[in-house]
Amino acid sequence: MLMSAFGSLMWLIFTAMLVLAVVALVMAGLAREDAYRAASKQSKMFWLVILGVTVAVNLLVPMLFLQIAGLIATIVFFVDVRPALQQVSGGGRGGRRGGSSSDGPYGPYNGGR
Repeated sequence: MLMSAFGSLMWLIFTAMLVLAVVALVMAGLAREDAYRAASKQSKMFWLVILGVTVAVNLLVPMLFLQIAGLIATIVFFVDVRPALQQVSGGGRGGRRGGSSSDGPYGPYNGGR
């Protein structure tokens, strides 16, 4: 019983790693090539290859060492490359572009002045 629970947990972890890699691959593919250069990151093709290999390893090669290496590459993409691409492309949090914290849905809030 303990072994089947451990197997279920490992299957869940490997599935989560695969889903993260696929999401990162799609996001890397949707970003513009010039945004990678403007953010001083590796090229778009580099990240597509790295994340594509990660997806292939997660699907086809059950070697934990390679899967962990792919997970590290996926995490680097999410915490370093993607925020830099969003900053260069003008995408901010919440969908606002260049607004301040006092902006409302119809423009800046001036406090009734």
